[in-house]
Amino acid sequence: MSDKKSANQMWGGRFADAPDALMEKINASIGYDQRFYTQDIAGSKAHATMLAECGIISADDAKQILHGLDTILREIAAGDFEFKPALEDIHMNIEARLKEVIGEAAGRLHTGRSRNDQVALDFKLYIRDRLDGLIEQISALMKVLAVKAEAYADFVMPGFTHLQVAQPVTFGHHLLAYVEMLARDRSRFEDARKRMNLSPLGAAALAGTSFPIDRHMTAKALGFDGPTANSLDSVADRDFVMEALAAASITAIHLSRLAEEMVIWSTSQFSFIRMSDKFSTGSSIMPQKRNPDAAELIRGKPGRIIGALNAIMIVMKGLPMAYAKDMQEDKEMTFDALDNLELSLAAMGGMVDDITAHRDVMEVAAASGFATATDLADWCVRVLNMPFRDAHHVTGAIVAIAEQANKRIDELSLAEMQNVEPKITADIFDVLSVQNSVKSRVSFGGTAPENVVKQAKKWQKML
Repeated sequence: MSDKKSANQMWGGRFADAPDALMEKINASIGYDQRFYTQDIAGSKAHATMLAECGIISADDAKQILHGLDTILREIAAGDFEFKPALEDIHMNIEARLKEVIGEAAGRLHTGRSRNDQVALDFKLYIRDRLDGLIEQISALMKVLAVKAEAYADFVMPGFTHLQVAQPVTFGHHLLAYVEMLARDRSRFEDARKRMNLSPLGAAALAGTSFPIDRHMTAKALGFDGPTANSLDSVADRDFVMEALAAASITAIHLSRLAEEMVIWSTSQFSFIRMSDKFSTGSSIMPQKRNPDAAELIRGKPGRIIGALNAIMIVMKGLPMAYAKDMQEDKEMTFDALDNLELSLAAMGGMVDDITAHRDVMEVAAASGFATATDLADWCVRVLNMPFRDAHHVTGAIVAIAEQANKRIDELSLAEMQNVEPKITADIFDVLSVQNSVKSRVSFGGTAPENVVKQAKKWQKML
């Protein structure tokens, strides 16, 4: 090979001239894919071990390669490794350094594989690790919510539809709704992890290899359920990235909904909760302000995370088989999305753990807006044997009287209610308090405090 500064030392035999500086800049991914160093080294160690076991390289070469890779792993972890943009990516940076460390044996490592299956492997290993971490974080947040739900199992608050007072619920029940949402999020990540857990290593560039490799061996060594079944699909597939980002997007939306409610609840107009100083900020000009900035930032994160999902789908939508350089665009946005989801989960856990609920304020709000109107209608059905539609009409007329008199329903006299429906008795007042309303909702999944305590304890035990 010529001594002139011609082509890249890893792929330059075909090229006479060095790449343009702009080409190097747009082509290099080492600025971000260096995150893959542990996964890349793990894959290379499994591959080298398999090559020796299959008699493709000597045991001595494999021993040198494994030693060199361990040396490089320590160097990178210690911050003593120089990442070179001219070498494009993490794979070539490690391979070049391996040659410096152990000499010619390094050149045998790439036998029977390509950067195409190598990057697919690294990314799968990386996403798998991130999913494991996210599953743990979601479980931790679910537990924080379940503990709070038990503590606030009998705190009555207004339940809303259309952000209008609908029926009384308990604060614990409201918090458990997010536990259920997060449980679905966790199951999506778990399901995505199962589906992606096949190893692409050994698919090589796109067609497999003529070397007698053992793909089942490397798959097992790396914790996969087995090897992928089609070499083309192995290097072309980024479904596992899209699935991870889809699950991340839904989780981020759920966190954003809770964050929005925390913003609303913490306002002076609602004052349902107080957020701790740890997750609030002040104003540079208004000394009285307590801003729920952590919640607002979490509320804003889905824009980035959903954007990453959109971006990777757009990158992949028109690509022919098998690998194309467009797919290099799959990483930065994925890193950013998963980083921000992890941060959001951690911050939300801290905020929920630190909130204080204002029982009296919630209860007063729950009694407003004719929140027990449905209880009145249900009583008419249950006690007076009235068809529900008739009971709904009677209740609506009573609500109109209360609204005109600027009273709650339970502040009306029996005579005022009997003017609408003479059969109504004084027993009606037993169901018109918000406390009795929530206590009566004992159906499975209902808001009754006894249900909330049972569900909260179940989740805590499961988690």
